[in-house]
Amino acid sequence: VIGVVGIGQDITARLAQEREYSKLIDTANAPIFGVDTQGLVNVWNQCAQRLVGYSFDNVMGKNLVEEFITKEYRTAVKAVLDEAMQGKETANFEFPLITKNGVRIEVLLNATTRRDEQGNVIGVVGIGQDITGRIAQEREYSKLIDTANAPIFGVDTEGRVNVWNQCAMKLVGYSTEEVMGHSLVQEFI
Repeated sequence: VIGVVGIGQDITARLAQEREYSKLIDTANAPIFGVDTQGLVNVWNQCAQRLVGYSFDNVMGKNLVEEFITKEYRTAVKAVLDEAMQGKETANFEFPLITKNGVRIEVLLNATTRRDEQGNVIGVVGIGQDITGRIAQEREYSKLIDTANAPIFGVDTEGRVNVWNQCAMKLVGYSTEEVMGHSLVQEFI
């Protein structure tokens, strides 16, 4: 051995950019989580912490599907994550999460493939939205329509019945099951 040769590269700018991206993710006003290729949590931002109640330390390295998804949705959520691992991203997937306090919340999720600098899949990042309030409002709206003391019906752009309340049922004599999806004009007028 007659000597050593070293080659260096200044990565200061890249490290600063990575820190900036991490800060952006951590402080975003939407819950953001990430899993590695094994499904283990490796990203969990502040909004996710506030929404679900689990700290970063509580979730880091834990299996997202097995530990934080309700049993009836585990297969579906795992399928979405598996698809993202294959490069097939999913938008607007709805599923429930159980908070640390045992409260069920509804989440709308976009799942995106995470890749390293060489383009290899390293996991999935999910950006969510708490839609619990919206779903409750939709249910309340449906209940108000269904129990109104006036007949209420609706049709889609093809003229097929998609709303038929109890009063319409009593007045006309057709049940909801009998009219839904059928042409209002051709079959009932």
